Amino acid sequence: MSMSIIAVGRMKEKPYRAMADEYLKRLSRYGKFEEIELPDLPEPQNSSPAMEEQIKQREGESILAKIKPGDHVIALTIPGKKWDSPGLSRHLDDLMTRGASSIVFVIGGSLGLSDKVIARADEELSMSAMTFPHQLARVMLLEQLYRAMKIRSGERYHK
Repeated sequence: MSMSIIAVGRMKEKPYRAMADEYLKRLSRYGKFEEIELPDLPEPQNSSPAMEEQIKQREGESILAKIKPGDHVIALTIPGKKWDSPGLSRHLDDLMTRGASSIVFVIGGSLGLSDKVIARADEELSMSAMTFPHQLARVMLLEQLYRAMKIRSGERYHK
């Protein structure tokens, strides 16, 4: 079993990077967990909707280039399914039981995910109806994956 996070944008702020690295280290005892950072494209100050769509498409192409045919892809979107921690753990366990050997979570850039990436996704996950900075969303996802693995392993976790 392996899990990956493909994220558009580098984690530039040291506190976020430190938290992400800590969760990646903790997750390593449960399997292979990988973080793939892709460059975010600069968004011009007064960009048109057409230019924003073009940026989203180009970022989407770089995301799709990292996804393998057998990957189970979960795109993080605001309208996606919301899980509580035990529910996410059960869902991931169910995916692994049904043979998903590689689960890939995708976090888009500041403009979101392209339609092609969403179409490739097997499902969508929402962290919240609220919008979070991408760096924080990535740390929150890593923390929830760590919590899900602890629950799945029958270990104690804090509610």
